[in-house]
Amino acid sequence: MSLPLRRIQTDILILGAGGAGLFAALHAKRAAPALRVTIAVKGLLGKCGCTRMVQGGYNVALAEGDSIERHFMDTIEGGKWLPNQELAWTLVNGAVERVHELENEIGCFFDRNPDGTLHQKAFAGQTFDRTVHKGDLTGIEIIGRLAEQVWAAGIDRLEEHRAIALIRSSDGTSLAGVLMIDVRSGAYVFVQARAVLLATGGGPTMYKYHTPSGDKSCDGLAMALQSGLPLRDLEMVQFHPTGLLAGQHTRMTGTVLEEGLRGAGGYLLNGAGERFMARYDARAERATRDIVSRSIYREMLAGQVSPNGGVYISMAHLGPENVRRQFKGMVERCADCGFDLAGGRVEVVPTAHYMMGGVMFETDGATELPGLFAAGEDTGGVHGANRLGGNGVANSTVFGGIAGDAMAAWIGHSDWRAPDEDAIVRTIARSEHPFRQPAGQLQAIRDALYETMWQDAGIIRTAAGLTRAGDTLAELAARLDRCGIDDGARTFHLTWHDWLNLDNLIAVSRAIVAAALARKDSRGAHFRDDHPEAGDLATSTYTVVRAREAARAGDDLSVSHEPVKFTRVQPGQSLLAA
Repeated sequence: MSLPLRRIQTDILILGAGGAGLFAALHAKRAAPALRVTIAVKGLLGKCGCTRMVQGGYNVALAEGDSIERHFMDTIEGGKWLPNQELAWTLVNGAVERVHELENEIGCFFDRNPDGTLHQKAFAGQTFDRTVHKGDLTGIEIIGRLAEQVWAAGIDRLEEHRAIALIRSSDGTSLAGVLMIDVRSGAYVFVQARAVLLATGGGPTMYKYHTPSGDKSCDGLAMALQSGLPLRDLEMVQFHPTGLLAGQHTRMTGTVLEEGLRGAGGYLLNGAGERFMARYDARAERATRDIVSRSIYREMLAGQVSPNGGVYISMAHLGPENVRRQFKGMVERCADCGFDLAGGRVEVVPTAHYMMGGVMFETDGATELPGLFAAGEDTGGVHGANRLGGNGVANSTVFGGIAGDAMAAWIGHSDWRAPDEDAIVRTIARSEHPFRQPAGQLQAIRDALYETMWQDAGIIRTAAGLTRAGDTLAELAARLDRCGIDDGARTFHLTWHDWLNLDNLIAVSRAIVAAALARKDSRGAHFRDDHPEAGDLATSTYTVVRAREAARAGDDLSVSHEPVKFTRVQPGQSLLAA
C-alpha cells in the first residue's frame, strides 16, 4: 500500500529543530535572504528536540577571573585529551559571541547577579563557575525564543517529517537531497537541496535508562552510517549520573536531575544513607559525569541500593526554601513522582544522556560528503571522551550558527544535483519491509535491546560483555527483519515509526559496540574493566567506524584508529600561566 513519492526543492535543508538546526536556519537566512531555507523536523518546531530539554545551562567564559583558555583546558582535560582541539577552540571562542547573540538578538532572558552581570553557576568538572542559565529551564528559554525568530523569518517548515536516507547524486560524488516520510500522511517525500545540515540530535535511547524522549533514535547517525560516512568516538556514550528513578513503569524514570544540584552542594547517598563519592574521587559529588556514574554503578553492583535499585540525592542540608527557589522545575517534577527534593531524598540512577561521538566534520560544519554539513549531537570530535555539563547547548548553538553561514556561502558555487533514483527505490523498499512480514512484538525486541546495552555495553564494559552484546544485537536485527506490522492507514502510523526507530537504534548500537570493543583502554565515558588504564596520552588515538558497504547500517562495520592531533596544547602542558 505504498503511497506516491512527492518531490520538493529547496536551497538549504536543515534536518532537526534543536539549537543547532534553528541557529543554522537563522544564520543562513540572514546571510542570504533570497535563499529558500527549509527546516524538516520529526515533531513540531519549538516543541521537540534535546535542546529544549536542557535544564542546566550554557558554558561560556565571561566572568572576571575566567578565560577562554581556561574553558578550553577544562574541555580538553575533561575529554581526556581526545577532543579535536580546533573544534574545542572554536567552541569556547564562539560561545562568547553566541551567548550575547542569544540575549541581544534572539531575546533570551538569563538569570543575573544583583550588579546586572549574568549569573553563572557551578557545574561538575570545571575549574570555574561559568554556566549561564534561566533557573533550571534554560533549554525552554532558548528554544522558545529561537522558534519565535524562525517563525518570523520566512523560513519554510516541514513539521512531522522524518528523514530516512541521505540520497547521493546520480554519480555518487555528492549529496542530492534527503528522502523523508510525511508522518501525517505516510507519504514519501524527496527533498532536493543544494546543501543539507544534519542536526537531528543523538538520543541514546537504546539503553534501559535514558534521558531523551522516545522519538529520539539516532536517526542522523544511522543515515550517516548508511551513506558510508566516518563516525568517530562512538564508544563515548555519556551517562548522566542523576536520572530520576521512579520505578519501571513510568517514562519519568531516566529524566535528568541536573548537574547544578551537585554543583550547589547536593550529596549522593547509597542505600545505607552514606555519602560514598569521596571514596572514588577527591572532588566527591563534583567529579566529572563519567566518574560519578561509574561510582554510582559500583554501589549498585555492591547491593548498596535504594528501593528501586539506585542511590539517593539529598539537598535538604542546603535549606528547603533555598532549594525550592533555585531548582523550582526539578522540585515540582520530583513532587509529581512522590519525592521531596527540597527536604528529603530522591532516588536516582545513571541514565544514558548524550552521544559524544558522531559524524566527522570540520570547523565550518562541512563533512567529507560535498553538500552535507553537520552540527550538534550528530557530530563527533568536540567533546572527546567526556562532555562537560553546559558544553552541549554551547556546542549546538555555536556550530549551528557557523554551519548556517557556511552553507549560505557554499551554495554560491553549487547547484541542485540529480539524485540516485535507485537509492530512493531501495530506501522505500526497506521502509516498506515490515508491512510484508507476519505481525510481531516490537516491545519484546525493544526490551531486549534495553537490557543488552545496559548490561553489556553500558557504564562498565569488558571484552566478553561487548562480544555478547554484538552477538545479541545481530540476533535482534534479524528478529526485527522478521517482525511485521499492520498494513493499515499510514496516517500517523506510530507502530511503523517505532519499527523504523528500532532499526536505527540497533544499527547505531552495533557501531557503539564495535568501537567499544576496538578501544582497549579506558577514557572518560568508556571504561573497560579488563583494560582499566588510560594508556599513554601522548599517543592517543580515536576510533573511526564506517559501514564497509553503504547499503545497510550495522552490516559489516570497520573500525580504525586515528592519532589525535594536539594542535594547540600537548598532554602535560597547559595554555594557562603557571
